[in-house]
Order: sequence, then structure tokens, then C-alpha cells
Amino acid sequence: MTKLKKIPTFQTEQEERAFWESHDSSDYVDVSKARRAILPNLKPSTKTISLRLPEGLLDSIKVEANKRDMPYQSLIKAWLAKEVQESRG
Repeated sequence: MTKLKKIPTFQTEQEERAFWESHDSSDYVDVSKARRAILPNLKPSTKTISLRLPEGLLDSIKVEANKRDMPYQSLIKAWLAKEVQESRG
């Protein structure tokens, strides 16, 4: 196995990003010693949207969410995720 190169010290994240975009990480990192990373507090990024719903529909959704003891927005997300997953096959 060839000797690994030393990873330089970076002043900024932008500088580090530019470095890794132009260098092969296999020259710097021994992947045979890699370990699986566990990131328990990592949450998927979300984006706020505005959605107009008829008041009666929103009221019905809130009633259903209340029956399930969950926020109505979480219920809407769960329903949307289920429908998207089912439509994929």
C-alpha cells in the first residue's frame, strides 16, 4: 500500500470544499479503516410551504389529527409521504 498524503489544514469550509473537489480522497484516507457513522440527532432538512385548503377540509384534517393525538401538520405530512411511497410502487 502506498503512503497516504497528509490532509492539509483548512481556514474555511469553502477552502476545504474546493480542495476535495479537486483531489482524490483515496490519496488521503485509508477507507479500510472506515467505521459506520451514527448521527442520531440528524434531521432531514425541511422547507416551509404555503398551502391553501378549504376551511372545511382543514377542519376535518384537524379532527382526524386530534383523534390520533398528533399535530395536524404532521398528519398531513404522513399522509403525503404514504401516498408518494405507494405511487412509486
